[in-house]
Amino acid sequence: KNTATPPSVFVPVKVGRSSEDRRSRHCPYLDTINRSVLDFDFEKLCSISLSHINVYACLICGKYFQGRGLKSHAYTHSVQFTHHVFLNLHTLKFYCLPDNYEIIDSSLEDITYVLKPTFTRQHISGLDKQGKLYRAYDGTTYLPGIVGLNNIKANDYANVVLQALSNVPPLRNYFLEEENYCGIRRPPGDIMFLLVQRFGELMRKLWNPRNFKAHVSPHEMLQAVVLCSKKNFQITKQGDAVDFLSWFMNALHGALGGTKKKPSSLTKVFQGSMRIFSKKLPHPDLPPEEKVALLLKEEYQEEMSESTFLFLTLDLPTAPLYKDEKEQLIIPQVPLFNILAKFNGNTEKEYKTYKENFLKRFQLLKLPPYLIFCIKRFTKNNFFVEKNPTIVNFPITNVDLREYLTEEAQVTEKNTTYDLVANVVHDGKPTEGAYRMHVLHHGTGKWYELQDLQVTDILPQMITLSEAYIQIWKRRENEDDTTNHTGA
Repeated sequence: KNTATPPSVFVPVKVGRSSEDRRSRHCPYLDTINRSVLDFDFEKLCSISLSHINVYACLICGKYFQGRGLKSHAYTHSVQFTHHVFLNLHTLKFYCLPDNYEIIDSSLEDITYVLKPTFTRQHISGLDKQGKLYRAYDGTTYLPGIVGLNNIKANDYANVVLQALSNVPPLRNYFLEEENYCGIRRPPGDIMFLLVQRFGELMRKLWNPRNFKAHVSPHEMLQAVVLCSKKNFQITKQGDAVDFLSWFMNALHGALGGTKKKPSSLTKVFQGSMRIFSKKLPHPDLPPEEKVALLLKEEYQEEMSESTFLFLTLDLPTAPLYKDEKEQLIIPQVPLFNILAKFNGNTEKEYKTYKENFLKRFQLLKLPPYLIFCIKRFTKNNFFVEKNPTIVNFPITNVDLREYLTEEAQVTEKNTTYDLVANVVHDGKPTEGAYRMHVLHHGTGKWYELQDLQVTDILPQMITLSEAYIQIWKRRENEDDTTNHTGA
């Protein structure tokens, strides 16, 4: 007979409603938790095995480890460094290792809220009515929503777009409640829905009134962008904010179950429609008689079509090539209404393809609740990218777009007056420049400038002096709805 005593086996304590460990509510290690090192913005993977499965955060040093079994990385870490309190990043439960019992304590609720913020309908409805400053755990004060995003290397082009979209109330309210989109069915193997999940998580972190620090890192959001765009947009390489905006809005629309005919929460906010008049032009090298003969053919007659849009592209007049008498380049200025004339139904513009030329004019049919303007500053050719430095003079409030609508639409559209709510600016050279943005805080009526982690308040008069690139305008829903703009 084998009389040797069996080796001691580690038996984890089951914690449930029926059998709760008496140590669960009296853990002696809660005072070792260091909230100042906790950062849940980065990818949830084990710092040793790089696995996403069953990951725990050490609440003493902030590192992520896998598992809590006898030979797991979290268990080894707890024994080696005497760090005892861990949080399961998926189930949001706290555990004490190596003793392996669940910790139940209401004082830890602030940590789970930072990891996964939740918003009630009542809280969401009051977001635009208050201008209260909140104090983060590190002592800095901040306004929820007006929060800096970390520039990991060269992702400021994406940061400004994400910050601008997070300050559009209908879109923000939709993403603050996870129940709004978690039930959307997607085909098996579809990775695009990851964009929706990550954008929702980022939105809730930006508007979290109980953050531990007054800035957010968009690391997980940008990793989803790199994956879903097949590396067209990267964290380490500067991109174009308009290209990113166009791709992101269309990808988000598709991931939310939208199609050309079926609307999504995004198109309800931003989508308008226009009428396009297109006329084919004969080749310029042809003799005049042939041109006249061709213009009489049906192929060269003007055609009308209707199309939807998520943003309007405004063309700038060409910048002067020569310096003035003081040997300085003149920075030209153009009023916003001059470049909006493209959509008045009369202004014709020539569009060239590699084999055909077209003359087009545009007229708006339906204006969306939030209108995005993209001012075309960059022209690309086979050799280099050029930037047009023209300053656009625009009023911050009270821009009436009624004259750009068709006659029928002018009768049906009641409200056509818009106020600026976000302004994205590009500074510097075309390929090396940096992005910053101006945003209106609806609760206080003040304007703020955000550049990476820096948040400063700014006078509205200074906004018009910048090289605006993307603008978001909000439609007034009634005559009394004047958005509170301080100093405008």
